[in-house]
Amino acid sequence: MANSYEQIIKDINEHLQKSGRSYYSDFYIGISNDARNRLFKEHHVKENSWWIYRTADSSDVAREVEKYYLELGMRGNAGGGDASATMVYCYAVTPTTTE
Repeated sequence: MANSYEQIIKDINEHLQKSGRSYYSDFYIGISNDARNRLFKEHHVKENSWWIYRTADSSDVAREVEKYYLELGMRGNAGGGDASATMVYCYAVTPTTTE
């Protein structure tokens, strides 16, 4: 199911509150057309750790969500992905994850 900008922000913010962390810089935000692959294969996030992803209505919406959190101080880089990158993902950075 595709989600609006507002819904994705709400979902991520609610999940952030459950993380036990205080700073946006403790998290990485990104976009992809395959969030599970990016999270678990490329960033080496453990499935039982803190992470979330949502599918956006479009790649433009995904980029706006990513930009919002980057401006708040999350780690990551704008400009990744292509027009098929409609999934927004976020994870808690740990010593075992790869940015």
